[in-house]
Amino acid sequence: DLGGFHSSISDRHCVFSVSEDIMADIQLGCYTIKSHGAKVARLHMYDWIILLLLAVIDGLLNIIEPFHRFIGKDMMTDLRYPLKGNTVPFWAVPLIGIVLPCVIFGGIYFKKKNIYDLHHGILGILYSVLITAVITDAIKDGVGRPRPDFFWRCFPDGKDLYDNVTTGVLCHGEKSVIKEGHKSFPSGHSSWSFAGLGFLTWYLTGKIAVFDRKGHIAKLCIIVLPLLTAALVAVSRVDDYWHHWQDVVAGAVLGLTVASFCYLQFFPYPYDADGLWPHAYTLQLAEARNSGIANSFSVRPPTETEEGEGQGGIALRDTSPILDTMESGRRYGN
Repeated sequence: DLGGFHSSISDRHCVFSVSEDIMADIQLGCYTIKSHGAKVARLHMYDWIILLLLAVIDGLLNIIEPFHRFIGKDMMTDLRYPLKGNTVPFWAVPLIGIVLPCVIFGGIYFKKKNIYDLHHGILGILYSVLITAVITDAIKDGVGRPRPDFFWRCFPDGKDLYDNVTTGVLCHGEKSVIKEGHKSFPSGHSSWSFAGLGFLTWYLTGKIAVFDRKGHIAKLCIIVLPLLTAALVAVSRVDDYWHHWQDVVAGAVLGLTVASFCYLQFFPYPYDADGLWPHAYTLQLAEARNSGIANSFSVRPPTETEEGEGQGGIALRDTSPILDTMESGRRYGN
């Protein structure tokens, strides 16, 4: 029942006065965790279940033994790099590729109050990373390429031993270390980083309207930062002699590809007229307007002067140009 809504609008971010407890949650264009969180979660219940299944599959892929590719004496020349620690620890990759982007998603939610954007951002990046992880670990186990430091994993005391007939290595190192030594291709650090930060790059590109044709090239500096961070993580794997350069390149391509597919599953292209918000939010807003809710309110998008665009500022857009066109068409009977 919309009878309890009052007509006064308190500011340009669609915060208006209503008579009941639902005043803060059911507003045109403002969908909060309280008002729509349960609905969105139920709608994507199976997506979350499949996500958990992907996590279990990736766990199993890390348990099974990878393919032990033949490594002969002559091949050890390129596998004698020193055994070093990790410049970027394993536990840091999820923080960089998942937690950091989710913090940004949360910050935008608290400013714009859009549960669709928050939910789809988190779900999208988790799918991006986990799909990438499953593909990466499956290929690792199937290929079994030795790492550049394999010699010291196989012969930790430096005393190499080979089969007299095949000249294949006869390792006497720790089994878990040797097992990890057969997982060079592709790089997990690289693929995970580009999957998470690549998704964040797409997300920020849409949010700050990088391709709005206004020539604010400084916006490119913002979207380059996540990719630069992912690239530095990838480079560290070569510097630590845990991966060959081909491993990190393949991981980067894999991560970016999956990130692109996952982002475009939920969001329009950043240069699209509706590139700011997820498809689901745009459809929800259109349905609300078509049902007549828009007739009760006047939601005005901020002007360039209000948001700083007139001075070359970087701002988040609030409304959809396509929906504004639809609204104008109804007013003039088109």
